[in-house]
Amino acid sequence: MKKILPVIIVLISLSLLGLVLLQASWLSNLLEVRRGQILNKVSNEAGLVAQELSKSVYNGNALRLVPRRPSFHLGATGLGLKLIKPLMVEDRFSEKEIYDKLRNQFNSKELKELNFEFAIVNTEGEFEMKSTGFSQQYSDTVHNNKAIIIPISPESGTDFEAAQTETLWVIVPDIKKQVWQSLRWIIIGAAVFMMIIIAAFFITVKTLLNQKKLSEIKSDFINNMTHEFKTPLATISLAIDAIRNEKVQNDKEKMNYFSSIIKEENKRMNKHVETILQAALMDKQELQMSLKKLHAHNIINNVLENFDLQLKDKQAKVELLLNAKNDLIAADEVHFSNLISNLVDNAIKYSKEQLKIKIVTHSTNNFLIISIEDNGIGMSKESAKRIFEKFYRAHTGNVHNVKGFGLGMSYVKTVIDAHKGKIKVDSTLGKGTTFTIEMPVMPG
Repeated sequence: MKKILPVIIVLISLSLLGLVLLQASWLSNLLEVRRGQILNKVSNEAGLVAQELSKSVYNGNALRLVPRRPSFHLGATGLGLKLIKPLMVEDRFSEKEIYDKLRNQFNSKELKELNFEFAIVNTEGEFEMKSTGFSQQYSDTVHNNKAIIIPISPESGTDFEAAQTETLWVIVPDIKKQVWQSLRWIIIGAAVFMMIIIAAFFITVKTLLNQKKLSEIKSDFINNMTHEFKTPLATISLAIDAIRNEKVQNDKEKMNYFSSIIKEENKRMNKHVETILQAALMDKQELQMSLKKLHAHNIINNVLENFDLQLKDKQAKVELLLNAKNDLIAADEVHFSNLISNLVDNAIKYSKEQLKIKIVTHSTNNFLIISIEDNGIGMSKESAKRIFEKFYRAHTGNVHNVKGFGLGMSYVKTVIDAHKGKIKVDSTLGKGTTFTIEMPVMPG
């Protein structure tokens, strides 16, 4: 597992990188194709409008009379003569009419959101008609504007077939932005699916890492369990061998001594078995709770009495500051006692010389606060974060006599949660640890 996991992560990372690059290439090609499609449609539809304008202007009464300017040169025959000139687009259509024709034509070809400006240029190259924003877009050199120029040519066979034609100009402002807008749902969909793939890869890698961690925890647990059972079994075996000795059998005091050893070691193994079964129940969420009114101060005092011999052996100093005005809680007596017992036991296990334990309580309107502080070896920030994980055991540095399965703190957290309470840990490596418990109080 240790060797294959990095390979799997590298392969998944490369696959993800490949998908991102392919997605980027596909998107670039899609934008270019879409740009070509839009411009091609604009050109085609604007061309149809130009043909319609040509038919309307050049196929009817294609001539118009315009007043001639007065002529004062010698030989002038009159001042009111008129010139005959061909009709222009502006003579037949207004700016709004041409805009509507273009808009309707674009809408019919799925270009409803297209933003455009237009102008009509006469035979002298002057703008005879233009939309409101045409001048601004025509002179804009910052954005990627695209201009399409289409001649409005007379049809063959008309009187003006050979005449210089007018032209229809259509400008598509910021074509790049409009292409992106036209593909926004496709791009959003692609981005969402890409995020789903990335999330799937992330979950896969996280699951693999969790499996690796669980495998390591399992190995540690089996090693700890083997050690915890091997020691009492070896002690029992030696005690039995001693009892078989005739001299021991004839000595009642020694028989009692070795019998008590067997009994104590048997209790020790039973306690380990109970711990493991308790962990199994917590896994199945079958922790049975029998809630009743309890005074937390009484529980704390009873637990400390049970640890009296161990505390004396350690020459520990216990400071009790039971200041809570209301210590009445709804709790399971056995599990809550075990909870406090585990925290005190932890303080003893991970202690240094001159152990000091300080237990302080105070109450608020809604909660009883219990603080259990020691001056032991403390924990790193990483250990403090993981202390309530099942089977996790903090590194104890030079302390080698600490035994257990790493289930105590997990059990504590489970009991606290079952009582709808809270627990937090503050620890400094080399200085000590403080556990703070919040339990809902009952009216006194």
